[in-house]
Amino acid sequence: MSDQPETEARKIRVMIADDHPIVREGLRKLLNLEDDIDVVGAAADGRELIERVEELMPDVILLDLRMPNLDGLGALQTLQHTSSKARVIILTASEDKNEFVQAMKLGCSGIVLKQTSADLIVKSIRKVYAGEIWLDSHTTAAVMRQFAAPGETSLGPTASKARERSPLSTREREIVALVAQGYKNKEMAEKMFISEQTVKNHLHNIFDKLGVSDRLELALYAIHKGLHLQQNER
Repeated sequence: MSDQPETEARKIRVMIADDHPIVREGLRKLLNLEDDIDVVGAAADGRELIERVEELMPDVILLDLRMPNLDGLGALQTLQHTSSKARVIILTASEDKNEFVQAMKLGCSGIVLKQTSADLIVKSIRKVYAGEIWLDSHTTAAVMRQFAAPGETSLGPTASKARERSPLSTREREIVALVAQGYKNKEMAEKMFISEQTVKNHLHNIFDKLGVSDRLELALYAIHKGLHLQQNER
């Protein structure tokens, strides 16, 4: 009996915002099958999401882009002015690259296409809850092309020149690969038999060398350059 509250406390609180009832209900049933996930509420549009988010206090929001009253991008922007600390995953049927980029710039933590398999939707929730960025190969390619446009972000020519000037060490390349695969600092430290602080030091140096400012840009850069495959090839 004493373990029950502890188990409940570890559950990831998820809220779903989608204008299709069948999608909301389907996702609710799917996610509630998971022992570590609890769907705490749903909204039919962005406005209802904003009205209920502070009351429901979700950890992760699954947010559709195309909704009436207030769309996904509008909801993302409005969420920045609330007290909610929820991480947002865009769950969409859209393949509009510009919308993906705008969503990332507005602070979403992941983008998942609606045709994605159920197990990957669950995995994306766990990864984003743990503080990681989640992009599948399709959305990564789309976002990467936009971020790589000159002047768009530091992922453009500046990053390439920085890398040519200061090549990554073997250990740094391993860390870049793990970041792109969604590992958090503690997991990387355990996997590589080094301290978490050493991982942070390496990341600081990597950011400097590549001219990127955060883990999202680093992951996108790594995937663009194929660095994320190196750990799997060994």
